[in-house]
Amino acid sequence: MNALIVDMTHGGKLIASEFSKLDDFNVFALDIYNTISLDEKLSLEKKRITFVEKSFLDEANNDNFLIIAPVHSNIDSKIDMTHHEAVNFLMKDKINVPVIEVTGVKGKTSTVKMLKEIFKDLNPLILSSLGVEVVENHKSTLLKKDISITPASIIEAWQLAKDYKNIGICIFETSLGGTGLSNAGILTNIAENYSIASGGKTASQAKAQIFKSNVIACDFDSFNQFYSDFYKKTNTFGNSNANVRASNVKFGLDKTCFNVEVNDLKTIDGSILNTSFDVSTFAPAEHHLNNVLGAVCASLILKTSINQIKTGLRNFKGIDGRTSIKNYKGNKIIEEINPGINVTAIKKSVKMIQDLENPVIIFGGKYGVTCEEIDEKSTARFFNSMDSKIQLILVDELGKSIANIIKRKYKYIDFDNAIAEAAQMNSKMILLIYRSNFSDLARR
Repeated sequence: MNALIVDMTHGGKLIASEFSKLDDFNVFALDIYNTISLDEKLSLEKKRITFVEKSFLDEANNDNFLIIAPVHSNIDSKIDMTHHEAVNFLMKDKINVPVIEVTGVKGKTSTVKMLKEIFKDLNPLILSSLGVEVVENHKSTLLKKDISITPASIIEAWQLAKDYKNIGICIFETSLGGTGLSNAGILTNIAENYSIASGGKTASQAKAQIFKSNVIACDFDSFNQFYSDFYKKTNTFGNSNANVRASNVKFGLDKTCFNVEVNDLKTIDGSILNTSFDVSTFAPAEHHLNNVLGAVCASLILKTSINQIKTGLRNFKGIDGRTSIKNYKGNKIIEEINPGINVTAIKKSVKMIQDLENPVIIFGGKYGVTCEEIDEKSTARFFNSMDSKIQLILVDELGKSIANIIKRKYKYIDFDNAIAEAAQMNSKMILLIYRSNFSDLARR
């Protein structure tokens, strides 16, 4: 069989390399974005991989070729197998422990971190946008930092952990859907149904791949809007009519307490669960609470004990570089640092502090940290609509761009001085919303 692997930028190098190890395949590679280095190309050619140009797609568009491309690819040829499906094909007989895959538009990394705490006793292998890590005897070891969450990274994560013999579960954050390897899949939300494949598809269509999981935990609103056809193996979370929902919620910046109500939840062995229990964890706003419910839903699908869930969530304190709370000279700082910050996330973050006394927002960030750029005009309109008591500081290139179109009072200053400036503005509450990879920000 001839296999053509399309896109060396988003995991194709590793997928091509793995297919080259199989005797049944002659492997061809198309570097459609021209990003591969000469050394990488030579290394793959030594593995009997033949590089071709885009015109080769016409020749390969027949039954003699298996065309393997990302779900977001906009090639005109048929796609026989997505990269997600290729990872399933390559890894289904290698990973011999339970798998949870987490996809969605927002909240993926936070959900993975909660699951890490819940399943810490099982020595989990974890892939997230923060890196690959393995927990052994409650000690976490970072195997690789700054990794992508393309499906091919699952292969790399498993290979990196080859010397760890006691892995009891895998928790994988995966972009644009699931591979089908998972016993329990989580779809956190479709907060924004953005376009992919040059407008030919949407995020909701791509992320539907998560429904190849054995059982799924899906955000209630997203399920009703996009995925109700998958009702037979789906549990919902979030809304008052969901299978897993919260009641008696008492929000706090450091700890939120609530009751989890579980109704007719389908578990991995086909049994139905009805129960309720109290939880306390870090979830300062509604969108954080929804992430918690997703983690709870998936854990219950795998028949995890309630005490294990409660203990894990009690130990979850947020994520440095995503949502966390810090103190600075008597001021409380809520950090919302994320490469995927968009208008929806900004609105939800501001909602946390808008009713507090004299809050200050520091907003800014970088361009090019994700494929999806922020809608600046909508962001400016939202800032214009905020209560005038909320003071605004803009920083860095994103802040400068917003400053050119905003119609409200603000300060533009250097990022390194922003926290100190905010602390002098008679506010005890500072909200930092920054569009960046945390690793980049941490170097400053």
